[in-house]
Amino acid sequence: MSPPLAALRACFEGEIPSLLASCSLDGTPNVTYVSQVHFVDANHVALSFQFFNKTRENVLEHPYATALVVDAHTGRCWRLRLRYLRTEESGPLFESMRARLAGIASHTGMAGVFRLRGADIYRVLDIEPVPGPSAPPPEPGCSPLTLLRPLASRIAAHTDLAALLDDTLAALESELGITHSMLLLLDAGRQRPPRLFMVASRGYDASGLGSEIPLGNGVIGVAAAHRTPIRISHFTAEYAYGRAIREEIRASGLAEQLESEIPLPGLPAPRSQLAVPIVVADQVVGVLYAESAEDRRFSFEHEDLLVALGAQLGASIALLRLAAESHDNVASEQAPASAPPVGAPVRLRHYAVNDSVFIDDEYLIKGVAGAILWKLAREFSAGRRTEFTNRELRLDPSLHLPDISDNLEARLILLARRLQERCPRLRIVKTGRGRFRFEADAPMQLEEAAPA
Repeated sequence: MSPPLAALRACFEGEIPSLLASCSLDGTPNVTYVSQVHFVDANHVALSFQFFNKTRENVLEHPYATALVVDAHTGRCWRLRLRYLRTEESGPLFESMRARLAGIASHTGMAGVFRLRGADIYRVLDIEPVPGPSAPPPEPGCSPLTLLRPLASRIAAHTDLAALLDDTLAALESELGITHSMLLLLDAGRQRPPRLFMVASRGYDASGLGSEIPLGNGVIGVAAAHRTPIRISHFTAEYAYGRAIREEIRASGLAEQLESEIPLPGLPAPRSQLAVPIVVADQVVGVLYAESAEDRRFSFEHEDLLVALGAQLGASIALLRLAAESHDNVASEQAPASAPPVGAPVRLRHYAVNDSVFIDDEYLIKGVAGAILWKLAREFSAGRRTEFTNRELRLDPSLHLPDISDNLEARLILLARRLQERCPRLRIVKTGRGRFRFEADAPMQLEEAAPA
């Protein structure tokens, strides 16, 4: 009896190249190596289409082929009888395979040669074991998937968004040994193209809170743009971040943009990367990302686990957002005005063009979070108002919040953490669901920058 295709997923990790046999209409055989055989579902695989060669000509004329795949752990071989169905040249499957092929190409010294033209989809007609010696399978260990239940329960128990974000990354380290991770949420503001902003990170010298990634940029941006997990097992410059992007900006003569950009944290040369979109009601709300300095650190089981975990995380984020919005009708109770703060003033400079805010000439934040800080600072300075509600922020048109999925709670968390890092004399303190307090231990000197 043939095993299910899912039982052969270890053969599709790309560690040992697969062979593909095809034939022309006159029966002339052709055998070639295939860089990537990708598991699609229980009945289909996708093969990387990179060159217009004899194999390509054959499957278009005669859509039957046979693939030989090898389990790198045991050396056991399997023969897959296939029927070619179609080629996908864009979309989630294509992008996932393109990213993995970039890692394979870099690892084998073929970065300038390998280029994915398409993902050839085949139906698996039969699976047959190939007789021959093989090593015993590895000793059964603890599969990452066995941790799904306790991790999901841990996430579901949270009633506070800030704690949920931090504990998700802490759980990845304590349960899976993933020491470098990030969590980004989608900013779908009305004044600029959608992008992801960092709300939590773990394992880096600098937190990178507030750093941004455009959709479609690198592993994280591609995962969000195409709503598909992206897993790379070897280093590839094509999907690197941070330093390379900043050097490109400098080389283009736009270095002035760097002063209002927060550097994205990350390993200088990650050898394994895994980015999983967080999807709620068929909409991407963020990305969970992990990386490692080790080759092949993340298996398909890690990918499956983080996809399931991302679904639980998305549900928890949505429920906490609804809970916060249900308290939006709570009016703010103003505390008696306190004595004016004393000491050296904190100078805030606001640029209306992108709502960026600088504190004592150092960039702090921009976008909606910057507009919120500027509103709070002005109202505090005008009448020492300290108590605010999420509802009034949502109703303020000057903040340019999107009509749907405004991520207001996450923006407030980001702003509070940036202040804690860069200017602890200014604070945002949560006082209840849908309510918070703005505190200032120093006088503020507010400056509105003149338009350029």
